[in-house]
Amino acid sequence: MKQFHKLSFALLLSVAAGPLLASETPGEGVTVRPVVTTQIEEFFQHRILFRALEDLGYTIAEPQEVEYQTLHMALGAGDGDFSAVHWNTLHHAFFEEAGGEAVMTKVGTLVEGALQGYLVDKATYDAGVQSLGDLKDPAVAAKFDGDGDGKADLAGCVPGWGCEAVIEHQLTEFGLRDTVTHNQGSYNAIIADTIARQQNGEPILYYTWTPYWVSGALVPGKDVEWLSVPYTSLPGGAEANTTFDGKNLGFAVDSIRVLARNDFLEANPAAAKLFEIASIDINDISAENKLIADGEDSSDDIDKHVSDWIAAHQAEYDGWLAEARKAAE
Repeated sequence: MKQFHKLSFALLLSVAAGPLLASETPGEGVTVRPVVTTQIEEFFQHRILFRALEDLGYTIAEPQEVEYQTLHMALGAGDGDFSAVHWNTLHHAFFEEAGGEAVMTKVGTLVEGALQGYLVDKATYDAGVQSLGDLKDPAVAAKFDGDGDGKADLAGCVPGWGCEAVIEHQLTEFGLRDTVTHNQGSYNAIIADTIARQQNGEPILYYTWTPYWVSGALVPGKDVEWLSVPYTSLPGGAEANTTFDGKNLGFAVDSIRVLARNDFLEANPAAAKLFEIASIDINDISAENKLIADGEDSSDDIDKHVSDWIAAHQAEYDGWLAEARKAAE
């Protein structure tokens, strides 16, 4: 009889403990298929979410690495479950053409205050070149001529990225086709040449965005300055706030969001809650990107950056997990 009571009590404990333990890992048995870009500087924020998902019991499949437009199409077609690099305004056209709200949801706000725009070296800015519209003057444009054709060389956007459409639209809109050449290709190669020219004391004109390491190498307000644009004009007549710190940068002051398939979110409330509440300070991402630029660019290095970030934000991170587990109950 006593043996029976002992067995019954043990069984009761195991039954009671089962759901409790299971609630710690609501993603157990589910494999998540991320879609990321080829930009190593964007692995950090993804891997923070990967770590959180793993702590919730999910298995992370090998991420697909593609360009931004293809990333949206892959999610829309069901070839992946989520990505953490959807720029809310910049990538909205990609979102719509890939199926939009019928198949995907923009969840939470992972990064606030993402900027894009045109910059010049501080010496040229202080000398009076302070608007993109100034480049309509051939004499002004010639200051940034690197190949001898008399036109300004703009270190620009990678083909196929959202910034390409904005830059191409604005070059036409502001009448700059005759005086400015939009140089495109591998951004890191183009910007490396731009930085070298700046270090040689030459005028530079380039496009960049934040969060990214470039603004740690060419510091706005110290080495370079953001240009204003004559007025807001975006492709398709889109409306957005393009003003930052009193200056019209010409690009939407944006936010970076998690983009996930509706069917995945519905089936995985813990992951959905994580995506909704997770946030990373934009300056933390830029700082990590600078570590990459300074040589800490292996996969193990990035994993260490993730571990260091989580350790520095442990209470916040643990709060994400607690809320995600609660959502799965």
